[in-house]
Amino acid sequence: MKKHYDKILRDCDLWVSQVIHFQVTDSSSQFYGGFRDQDGLVEPKYAIFQVTDMIACYLNRDSRYCGSKDIYDRISIALNYIVRGQRDNGFFDLINCNFYSGADTAFCLDGLLPAYLHIKQLLESDKTCPVDKSMLVPFRESMESILIKGGRAMIGSGFHTPNHRWAIASVLQMLYSITGDESFKKGAEAFLVEGCDCNEDGEYAERSAGGYNKVNNNAMIMLGVASGDDSFFEPVKRNLSMMLTYIEPDLSIFTNNSTRQDRGVKVYPEGYYLEYLYMGIRFKDETFLNAACSIMKIAEEKQLSMEGFLIYFMLMPELVDFESDRCGLLTDYCRHYKDSGIVRLRRGSYSASILKGSPSFLYFQHGDFTVSMKIGAGFCEHRYFTAQSLTEQPEEKGFQLKETKTGWYYLPFDEPQDTTDWWKMDQSKRDKLIGPEMIFDVMISEVEHGIDVKIKTDGIDRAPLRVELAFDAGCRLESEYFIAEGVKGGGMVAKNGTVTATKGKYAISAGPGFGNHNYVAGKFGSQSRASECFTVYFTDFTCFEHTISLRAVPGAY
Repeated sequence: MKKHYDKILRDCDLWVSQVIHFQVTDSSSQFYGGFRDQDGLVEPKYAIFQVTDMIACYLNRDSRYCGSKDIYDRISIALNYIVRGQRDNGFFDLINCNFYSGADTAFCLDGLLPAYLHIKQLLESDKTCPVDKSMLVPFRESMESILIKGGRAMIGSGFHTPNHRWAIASVLQMLYSITGDESFKKGAEAFLVEGCDCNEDGEYAERSAGGYNKVNNNAMIMLGVASGDDSFFEPVKRNLSMMLTYIEPDLSIFTNNSTRQDRGVKVYPEGYYLEYLYMGIRFKDETFLNAACSIMKIAEEKQLSMEGFLIYFMLMPELVDFESDRCGLLTDYCRHYKDSGIVRLRRGSYSASILKGSPSFLYFQHGDFTVSMKIGAGFCEHRYFTAQSLTEQPEEKGFQLKETKTGWYYLPFDEPQDTTDWWKMDQSKRDKLIGPEMIFDVMISEVEHGIDVKIKTDGIDRAPLRVELAFDAGCRLESEYFIAEGVKGGGMVAKNGTVTATKGKYAISAGPGFGNHNYVAGKFGSQSRASECFTVYFTDFTCFEHTISLRAVPGAY
């Protein structure tokens, strides 16, 4: 992918030209050689990724920094800083969160390994080198010390989240393949005994499409390469196939099903580029190769930097030599991922996402313009409809979400308790009076240019409910009765008619509205109105049946 390589090289040169200005060059500072991040923090993990990029440029004949004495010196002081920053026991810290951290040590070593392996290749082969090879020996020695010391620390270390296991195991397995030290292999096996948490849909446990899917895929690829066991590539294939259905019409990734910090964050798929390219080449998968080309095109259009991939193109020259000009992402599909509790639907310029177990149970996106839907309630301790089931209904050309909310009241104890203090009583011993119920039945059906959402409520009557339609702020809203600016944190009740919200060249219509009360704040414990959206409310009292039509329509301005 010579064209891709050229962009990656340019990006890496540009990145190095900028990041060197954030290196601490005051030799009296405890952070001498490190790099300040955007928050002003200096830590070894951040320095490692800068070192890797600088080594890539320093050893690349096509880079403006090839053989640069200034860059060589900066790499040297940065490696010395990393050595000082590594704990005596081998661990690295994530200084704003985790200390003596096996997982963060793994992430640090993972960032250093490509540069180390490339230097190792140069020193142990007859390959020509753009610099005097003897100058690389101190780099290799420093990196070997960091890797071995960190690897020994990770053996028997702990973790917080699912992806941490695979990060640690993959680095340990790679260290075993490099050193032949059986303790690294046994250390990896201790984590691998739990088995990979990627389900048949291709979803990892954290459902982190914008973040940790990439971490897991990277770890599985490393495990496959280091161990020679191709079974580790299977979850990567499943996840990358699934991710093709998570690309929105504006080329971002749908992240609102994540259980991690990427939930609801606008993320583009550039981080998946190397995974699609490597897996596409290794397994001759045209779909993955087309995705890699498309992602690079997205990076160019969105001006996203791809600097971190340069070292991999140098480590694996076949990535440069392989050529494929075809691009292609899926734009027409409807997939129900049952284990993950999500439906992803895409029809060209618009998409819909239906979620089980989430208050925001529906997202409808036209281009780069999105509306989400909730049903708010105040029924005993319950505040929102959160579907207990999500099932396909072929005859309705759609999907049904159901939930039954049950009310309850404590009953008095039969006998006196050993305290009259309510807060000291064991409330779990009380009998309860169960009932009444609030029953939701929501049918979402695909129609031309959009979807219909049929909402039916049964059970307890007279309860005020609200349907919340949260449109991206900065839009303009119109109906036959009003024109309004969709400011951040704003909202209104639409009593009737169809509301059309427009942002740029994309618009979404919703209706017909219904407004039979103005109780939209909800009971205590309700989520606040979305601060980055303008919310349109449709309101009524149970029991009712309404159908709300969401349509992708041409923008008005």
